[in-house]
Amino acid sequence: MRPNWELKNCCNHQQVVFLVTVSVCAVVILALWRTVLLKPFKLVTVFLHEASHAIACKLTCGHVEGIQVHADEGGTTQTRGGIYWLILPAGYLGSSFWGMVLILASTNLLTSRIAAGCFVAALLVVLLVAKNWTLRGLCIGFVVFLGVVWVLQETTKVRILQYTILFIGVMNSLFSVYDIYDDLISRRVHSSDAEKFAEVCPCPCNGMGWGIIWGLISFLFLCGAVYLGIVILS
Repeated sequence: MRPNWELKNCCNHQQVVFLVTVSVCAVVILALWRTVLLKPFKLVTVFLHEASHAIACKLTCGHVEGIQVHADEGGTTQTRGGIYWLILPAGYLGSSFWGMVLILASTNLLTSRIAAGCFVAALLVVLLVAKNWTLRGLCIGFVVFLGVVWVLQETTKVRILQYTILFIGVMNSLFSVYDIYDDLISRRVHSSDAEKFAEVCPCPCNGMGWGIIWGLISFLFLCGAVYLGIVILS
């Protein structure tokens, strides 16, 4: 069937449910933003940020020496070699990309299962190179959490796997945009990825400028995820 890119005759029941669920997730996330309930999900976003640095390092033939996620929602990835100017933006843009992937995966039960399985596999791999107990605890905790959700999905009438994947995707997308604004635009953090990127990139743009560019790209990832999700469900 040809994709309905123009969204003619929008919206059917599945599309409405998808849009409402995304909206509800966004409202819940913003309402609980400063509460401890979202702490684990924020740390997952930090994990995906650091994992994206690591993936970019490996893809450019570098070596990942270790990954850390801190309880204050910060993180570091120790790398050696690789292409530095590709590794630096991979954190913010990579986590936004993974948020989009998770949102799209949630539109189908099979792809939700695949996304959950890949997520668990990634957590187990990172567990082997984790350099602090915050990250180790996060990996173990989310492996158990996703395992419980999966068991409930397969053995009971509680069908929450797709909603869980969607929530993590929306959380990751929103947190990525906020993190870029907070770290790179609203205040100048001289040790930030954008400031370091401005030093190695020959383009006449400072760290704040790169933060604005990365923030716009991240927001486009979120909008693109919602649009493509509607197209898929048409």
